[in-house]
Parts: sequence; structure tokens; C-alpha cells
Amino acid sequence: MIVTRPKYQSCSCIVTQILSTLHPKPNFFRSRSPRDYKPQQQQQRDFISSSISYPTTTTNSNPLCSRWTKTRTFVVVDMESPSLPPEEHIAGNWFSVPELRLRDHYFTVPLDYNNNNTSTNNTKISVFAREVVAIGKEEQMMLPYLLYLQGGPGFESPRPTEASGWIKKACEEYRVILLDQRGTGLSTPLTVSSLSQFSSAEKLVDYLKHFRADNIVNDAEFIRVRLVPEAGPWTILGQSYGGFCAVTYLSFAPQGLKQALLTGGIPSVKDGCTADTVYKVCFEQILLQNEKYYQRYPQDIEIVHEVVNYLEKSEGGVPLPSGGILTPRGLQTIGLAGLGSSTGFERLHYMFERVWDPILVPGAKKSISYYFLKAFENWLSYDTNPLYALLHESIYCQGASSRWSAHRIRDGHENRFDAIKAAKEGRPVLFTGEMIFPWMFDEIHALRPFRDAAHLLAEKKDWPKLYDIPSLNRNTLLCTMKICMSTSSWQRRQHQR
Repeated sequence: MIVTRPKYQSCSCIVTQILSTLHPKPNFFRSRSPRDYKPQQQQQRDFISSSISYPTTTTNSNPLCSRWTKTRTFVVVDMESPSLPPEEHIAGNWFSVPELRLRDHYFTVPLDYNNNNTSTNNTKISVFAREVVAIGKEEQMMLPYLLYLQGGPGFESPRPTEASGWIKKACEEYRVILLDQRGTGLSTPLTVSSLSQFSSAEKLVDYLKHFRADNIVNDAEFIRVRLVPEAGPWTILGQSYGGFCAVTYLSFAPQGLKQALLTGGIPSVKDGCTADTVYKVCFEQILLQNEKYYQRYPQDIEIVHEVVNYLEKSEGGVPLPSGGILTPRGLQTIGLAGLGSSTGFERLHYMFERVWDPILVPGAKKSISYYFLKAFENWLSYDTNPLYALLHESIYCQGASSRWSAHRIRDGHENRFDAIKAAKEGRPVLFTGEMIFPWMFDEIHALRPFRDAAHLLAEKKDWPKLYDIPSLNRNTLLCTMKICMSTSSWQRRQHQR
């Protein structure tokens, strides 16, 4: 099933609508007997003695009781000389937000699921998942499981603060599992500071190669057989990049699935690297989005010209609050959020409204406001989620390198994306979209330590397969897809066909 959406409909609305079309039947699900979780003091003793293999629960659902039964430690253990006991699953107690009950789970999983002699073969990491149900449904054993796969790559699952949006709708019928994909959130997070522990770019690349969709699916299966009663199948919901992960799931572990729901993220499954094909289409859509933005806010054409000219005249760019620099080409990357989100046009326009500092003292120099520079950095998440930049193009690779695909395709558009030339000629300066460029690892302060690793990743050829076409062809599972694009784009594509 393919459904379109109006341009300004949020992805949360898309997920809510797709869930409302599903009607799970009780006879699909297996019954289970209640599990007994150990009280807190016993679990603390077990943590010291490492005698637990699986969690046990208490029937106490008091929201005032302790949320966690053990020390919340991120596990990165070399099993040849372990410093922590190799527990497979640690579960917390139930806690509450308005109209929802939540419970935290930590799983200790292999960094590398392959049985080979690599140096990382014995390393373990933690993977975090949060169980969410509607209040009063904690002990409903017939409630089916729904695993949510977050968009990215490199972003954690949402943190519910109340029953709202798609989570509220899902909890009407499901026990929702919000997975922090490995390396994000509370799953042995790969942050700017933690990644800096590696002594060389080569060692960092050797570690990062284990953080793609294939191992995200391995983690999901590891969790499913330990969390779902009788290791039964569950439904998966893949949002954006989560849809890529869902197709990988359908390729290599369809036995773990009851059905797959995809909202927007549908990858190309051909061998090699499909990034070039993706970015060629993406640049066409970017040109359209730029045109629509300047039609709505034509006054911004001149404002952006002024900003570009100012940045060009500043030697090496304007310093950003974090320590990076803002250049004309860097300014263009704000299209990632400004052209692609439901209210992005408005937010981008309001940012440019406050781009200049007022002149308070006669003769003072014109300058870009701190407000604008801070807003620019806040809108991009490279400092908090560096995996997004490091692994962005690798998600398209199977046995081939990306070779900085977006950068090459952009260069192929001649001077259309040359901001300085556009400003001098009076043409609209074009923003770019969901793309990572090599020079970003020079201009963005948080990414500078990983410049060499980024180049190695871009040239890496031996990426394992992410999809299996024969397996996908054999699939008989219900797969529901909802495409997130404007109605006009959908109509145009239909006309082209």
C-alpha cells in the first residue's frame, strides 16, 4: 500500500495514519506466563557475583519505586579480560509519564556477530531498548510487540514525555519497543568524546564498520528472542533510515517478523554503491525545494546574497560558537533541515530575519549575530550525533565505495551550487539537502578529529551485503509502505512514468 501526504504533514502524522490502518488479531499472538523480576537488592548482589543470565521481575508496578535495578553502566567488555560480568539482559522497573508506562532494558551483545579471528571479535557492547505501553496494560500478555527503528543513521529513538502522536496510537494495540540503534542514545554511545579514544583513523574505521543496518538487525534479533514471549515474531516500524533497516531485516531475518511498516525509507537493493543514483535524484528535488522556498520568501534572495558576500570577505570564514567556521558553502548545508522538514521553510526564514546584529555604536562594523550562528549550529546535529556524518554514505554501499558521492554529484551541476558566483550574478543561492561533503570535516569543529577516518570510510570497498534480493522476492509478509513526498511530486513522477 502506497499513500501520499500533503507537503506539510509531519512524519509523526504519517506513522499515526499508517498504524490506524492496521488491525492486529489476538490469535496471531502467543500467550505467556508472567515473569518474576528480582527485587533490587538481589539484583545488586547478582551484579557482583555475575550469576544472572536473564532478568526476573516483581509484580510491583508502583511508579514511585526505583526505575533501575542495577548500576547504569555502558558495557564495552573485552571478554579475554572482562571488567564487568557478561550479562545478556538487565531490565529495569516500570515508571510513568502521563498515560504511559515505561521500562528500560539493556542487552549485552557482540560488537561483531561473525565468527572470525578479528581483533574485535570478543568485544561486547550495550544496546538499550525502552518498552512502552498504555497505562494499565503492563501485564496484558497478549499485547503484540512493535519494534520502532529510528531514522538516521546515528540517531537514537524518541524519549516519550506523554501519550501523544504516533506513540499514543501505537500503544492502543501494541507493546512498543523503542530501540536505540547501536552507537546511539544509551547503546554504548559513539560521541565526539568517546570516538576520540581510538589511537588511529584505521582503528576507528575498523570499529565503525560494525554499526550499519546488518548489525542493527542482528541486535534486534538478539533482543527479540530474549524479550518476546516464546521468541515469537514482532512487527517492525521503520522511519526513514529505519526503513532501510527494515528491508535488511526482511532480507536476512524474515522469520523474526510478523509484518513490516515502512514510512518513507525504501532503499535501492542493487549491488555496488547506489549513492550516485540516489543523489542525482535528490539534487533534482533540492532544486525544486529551493525554487519553492524563494517563491514564498523572495525577500530572502537579497538577504542570503548579503550573508554570502560577507562570509566571502571574512578571511577563512566567520567563527562559530563551537569553534568551527561558517563559510558560504557551509551556509548552504542548512537546507538539510530547512528544505526537508514540515516547517523548515518558516524556520529558515525566521533565522535570516535575525542574521545581522544591530549597530549600537556609530561606526561599528556590520556583523552576523550570535543568535544566527548559534541557531545554525543547533539546527545541525553533528556535534551530538557524529555517526550521521561518518556513516552517511556507507548505508548505500554493498561491496563498493561511495567515494564522496554527494560531493561528486554536486560538482557535476557545474556552477549552479556555487554560492559566491550566484551572489555576484544576482541568482538565488541554492541550499543543499541531506548530504555530507568532505570539507565539512574541516569546517565543523566536532568533526575535525575524524577527517582521516571519514576519507577512509569513503574509499572503503569491502562493505558486506545489506540486502538479499532472492530472499526479498520470496517474502510473503505483509509490508505496508507510506511514501513521504508532496502530492505534486507524486503526480509528476506518475506523469513521467
